[in-house]
This record gives sequence, structure tokens and C-alpha cells, in this order.
Amino acid sequence: MITQASSAESESGPAQQAWSRLLRAAAATKRELAAELQEAHGISITAYEALHVLSTAEDQQLKRGVLAERLALTPSGVTRLLEGLEQAGLVEKAACATDLRVSYARLTDAGRERLRAASCGHTGSIRALFERHLAPGEVEQLAELLGRLPGAQEEEGDVCPAAAAEVAAVADASSERTP
Repeated sequence: MITQASSAESESGPAQQAWSRLLRAAAATKRELAAELQEAHGISITAYEALHVLSTAEDQQLKRGVLAERLALTPSGVTRLLEGLEQAGLVEKAACATDLRVSYARLTDAGRERLRAASCGHTGSIRALFERHLAPGEVEQLAELLGRLPGAQEEEGDVCPAAAAEVAAVADASSERTP
């Protein structure tokens, strides 16, 4: 006979606990970082992510559908996002030379500048958030563990070389303290 306690334990085992914590932590950290990004640079975190994805793409442009997939947005969601970015002059719509049915979202000079201006501060906010709650080795371990999950792919290109250098310095300093 299965008791209530053993049934509840199986439902709230380590996998369920990890899933719940991952969802709550992702939502809370995204809210915090989004508020900081909006206040400091006047762009949403989704707009920032779109600018970043475009900045790392070949010719700094992507088919709109591909961008939607990379941002985990619906086609209508990416259309709304891009309309706002186009109105702000951060992204432009570009036609495909070989297929007029295809259009691209292309990063503009203004979009590159806005991304550059926001990136170092945003990267610093991300680092600070993790440093408040985790040791450097734990951040590395978390990144490695999350990297094993579906859809967790490494981003190409570092938008803020200064932030990358600072992260490396923190990691070096923590390894020097470790016996």
C-alpha cells in the first residue's frame, strides 16, 4: 500500500525540486536584470537579447523566423518586438536578394551602439547577481550543469570584452585563494 507521504516524496523528489527552483530562479533573476536594463538603458531584456543575437550572426542579420526561434518567441511575438526596434532605429528590415518572400532583421549602427552601451553594465549586473549568491567555482559548476540541458547552447561572440576580462580576473583571483 502506498502512503500519502511516500507518494508526496516521489512527486517532490530531486528532479521536481530542481525543476521548480530552476523556473523560480530564472523568473526572479530575469525580472531583476530586466528592471536594471530598462532603467539604465531604456530597453527591455528581450530587445537586448535580440540585439545581442543579431550582433553575433553572420552579417549581423537573421531571417525573422530564425530570430524568433533563437529568442523562443512566436512569429507574431518577434514581429511585435522587431516593429518596436525598427521604430527606434535599432534594427532594420532587409529583403533577401534571391527570394522576395524572405526578409531579414538587420542590426543598425544605432542598434550596435545601444547594445555596446548596455552590454558592459548588463554583463556586470549578471556577474554581480551571481557573485551575491554563489562562489566563483559554483558559478562555473552551475554553468556546466545547465549546459547539459536541452536548448542550452553557448553564445558566440562577446559583446563586452572588458566584462570578459573582468570575469577572467575574478576567476583567476578565486583560483589563487583556493589551496
